[in-house]
Amino acid sequence: MPEPLPDHIPPPPAHAPLPAPVRWLLLVFAACSLGLGIVGIFVPGLPTTVFVLMAGWAAARSSPRLHAWLWRHPLFGSMLRNWADGGRVSRRAKWSATAMMALCGVVLAVSSAPRWVALGASACMACVLLWLWRRPE
Repeated sequence: MPEPLPDHIPPPPAHAPLPAPVRWLLLVFAACSLGLGIVGIFVPGLPTTVFVLMAGWAAARSSPRLHAWLWRHPLFGSMLRNWADGGRVSRRAKWSATAMMALCGVVLAVSSAPRWVALGASACMACVLLWLWRRPE
């Protein structure tokens, strides 16, 4: 369940305007990242937070309207606001990422994937989890 929205949400940070072609490319990137983030809600192993953060970054530089919508969104907004407030990641997001990566590690271990692939992917996930758990909450 998403965190309740505070009574007053600070406005999203503003960024200098970019040339139109760059804004369009960033807007497409924002839309693709947001789409992958939404898919990541339902597909184990596909991260949600990282894609939402990328969508927020790109939207902030390409579409103030999309960025404001993401910033105030009941599910995605807290991720963006926490990250903007010192790179914080909620404990719930940390536990969710840990559970999904553990599930993926188990699936890799019991699947017919080559051992080096399972070990390499598990090592990458372990590094990401180490980094993630060192982030402030």
